[in-house]
Amino acid sequence: MAAGFDGRDPAGGITISLCMIVKNEEKVLARCLDSVADLMDEIIIVDTGSTDRTKEIAARYTDQIYDFVWIDDFSAARNYAFSKAHMEYIYSADADEVLDAENRERYRLLKERLLPEIEIVQMKYGNQLQFGTVYNFDEEYRPKLFKRQREFVWQEPIHETIRLDPVVYDSDIVITHLPENSHAGRDLANFRKQTGRGVRLSAHLHEMYARELFVAGSDEDFLQAEDFFAQSARDTGRSPKELTEACCVVARAARLRGDTVTFFKHVSKLIAGEGCSEICCELGDFYEGIGDYEEAAIWYYNAAYETTADIVLAAQQERPLAGLVRCYEKLGEPEQAAAYRAALQAAVQTEA
Repeated sequence: MAAGFDGRDPAGGITISLCMIVKNEEKVLARCLDSVADLMDEIIIVDTGSTDRTKEIAARYTDQIYDFVWIDDFSAARNYAFSKAHMEYIYSADADEVLDAENRERYRLLKERLLPEIEIVQMKYGNQLQFGTVYNFDEEYRPKLFKRQREFVWQEPIHETIRLDPVVYDSDIVITHLPENSHAGRDLANFRKQTGRGVRLSAHLHEMYARELFVAGSDEDFLQAEDFFAQSARDTGRSPKELTEACCVVARAARLRGDTVTFFKHVSKLIAGEGCSEICCELGDFYEGIGDYEEAAIWYYNAAYETTADIVLAAQQERPLAGLVRCYEKLGEPEQAAAYRAALQAAVQTEA
């Protein structure tokens, strides 16, 4: 950065610092940076312990490369990266993201025309479902561009107060997510570390842990998570939504262990209320597992058509529909099985 430069673009438009945290991203980092580097006024790379060529590749694009000792805290690493920025706005990117030609042009126009009062720009995060991420929709808005220094503004003609809510703009920019592999194993291991230390997860992380389990967790992952979620189910300070998440996880783990008392104890907590697709699927799996296909079909039907998913959409779509196909095949009713197979194929095509 030139001496005395205050981060403003003298030619008009905004200036942007790209801030990234990376670790062992040699396969994808250049692809990401090639798609955004010329749109940035500064590139900051924070490495959390790479053992491959990541830092060597990063050095082709910037000399602002910093090391950060990993402490199992993504927020700490991102805050450190943000602390190194000098421009008006900060763009937070991951190495497995790409901007295609159309969205590069949208980004360039945004940079030229963004109103100064905008403090956060949301961009659509696309291509999520293909890689089994924890998100329920293929395209969702995420905050990606942040004003580095916030300007406090008074509002209201009387009883004036400082505006606390940020000014957010939903852009039409779509970021393509192209991960090389799933991050589920890494994330679940991190959740176990946090809960093993006695950390009380926030409502957001509580939801993400449950969702990660139902999207990509193995049987062993559920069993290892059971104690934490069992404590959550007993925690009177947890919200009804968190209670639902906890009961769904514990019910799955108890079913895997063959503990029917614990299973029905946590199922009944939810069925006594409105229920949810996830717990209906657990009941379907339970009855299918003991060969009661008629009862299993009832619960799979409830999951697909009578309740809604609280954690993952698959519990209201693919999972119960596949269960209905299996049950009606076992019951010797091929026409019913065919009807639900068609519904299953339609659900899969809709997601794709």
